[in-house]
Parts: sequence; C-alpha cells; structure tokens
Amino acid sequence: MSETATGRAHDAVLRHIENSLRSGELKLGDRLPGERALAEQFGISRASVRDAIRSLEVLGVLRSATGSGPNSGTIVVSDPSSALGVALRMHVASHHLPVNDVVEARIMMETWSLEHAAAAPWTPDQLDDARRLLDAMDDDALPSQIFTLLDAQFHVALSALAGNVVVSTMMESLREAIRGYIDDAVTRRGGWDAAVHVLREHHRGIFEAVEARDGERSARLVREHIEWFYRQAL
Repeated sequence: MSETATGRAHDAVLRHIENSLRSGELKLGDRLPGERALAEQFGISRASVRDAIRSLEVLGVLRSATGSGPNSGTIVVSDPSSALGVALRMHVASHHLPVNDVVEARIMMETWSLEHAAAAPWTPDQLDDARRLLDAMDDDALPSQIFTLLDAQFHVALSALAGNVVVSTMMESLREAIRGYIDDAVTRRGGWDAAVHVLREHHRGIFEAVEARDGERSARLVREHIEWFYRQAL
C-alpha cells in the first residue's frame, strides 16, 4: 500500500471513531473492536488500524492494554492534557515556544483561575489536595526535582478550584513545560536552599488567600510569585 493510501486508510479510522464519539455510539469506557475486525470493516491493513489507534493513544482518546480481563483491549478514555502536555514540552524544548511566553500564559490562566475560585462552589474537601501538597513541600530533605513536581501539582490543584475544565486541562498540560524551565534554572543558577524558603512562604500566602476566598489577593500573590521566580531563572 502506498504512503498516500496508507494515510487515507489511517484517516478513515480516525474519522469513524470521531463520528462515533460525536453521535454517542462510542462512550467513555467502551471497548473498540479488535484490529482484525476494524481492518475487515474498512478493507484496510491491520497495520493502518494499528497506526490510527496509536495516534489516538497519543491524543489521550484511547488506551490499549494487552492480555485478558476487564482492562484489556482498546478502551475509550479522556485525557486531553496528555496530548497537549507532550506537544508543549516538545515545542518548549525546541525553543519554538519561548519560556517567556509560557510564563505569560501561566500567569494569565492562574490569575484568572484564582480570581474566579473565590466565588466558585468548591468545598473545603476540594482544597485538601492543595493543602497536602503544601505540607509535603515543607520537608527539608526533598530533592529540588521532587519539590518542583509537588510545586507544579499545587498550582494545578488551586487552579482547578475555579471549576473551568478547559483551563484546568491547559494548566495540567503546562505543568511539565513549567517544571522544565524551573529545573533548568535550579541546575544552572544554584542557590536552591535560599530560593526554596521564599517559595514556601509564597505558597502559604497564596493558599491562605484562596482559602479565605480573597480572589483579588490570590491573583496578585500568584502573579508576584511566578514573576519572582522567573526573574531568578533569567
């Protein structure tokens, strides 16, 4: 099969799955027919079916597992942040997306989220995830790479309180790209022992403002926090 024909076959499977999701014929948790059945349905090779499924796995639409049992086979899932996260990391790594632009996007989303979280209908239990992350970051024995992982998760958890699924997905996607420039800055410039104390102080202030539902103060503090660390990373 030529490369053009292979591409058309691949696209046919993608369009079929997209249309099935739109119509409700396929839903979250549903299992796709096997490769052989799909290949026969579309009159294409199993390799073309496999390529289409792999593309949708990368996009966070499908998950494939070998073996037998309830979790085996190709299942419809929903993990949009996975695909966006991979794309962002690659483009930041290639310098196609300047770190300054990533930081500005982060400020825009986080300030919006924390402002809106003040009036959102979250419960104290929903704040517990951020509280646990905050407490975990107080451990002086944490390596910087673990701290920055918890740091990124903390910001995602607070942003999720606004209740906007799209913004939460984008924040989750930015998480690894954000961690990348933070880890690079720590490695390149050093001075982590001094910086980590300031970061903890900032985090506590942001958390307390969010907990008090003070949207204006939360947004101001998170902006100052992000801009402060970015200045250290330059």
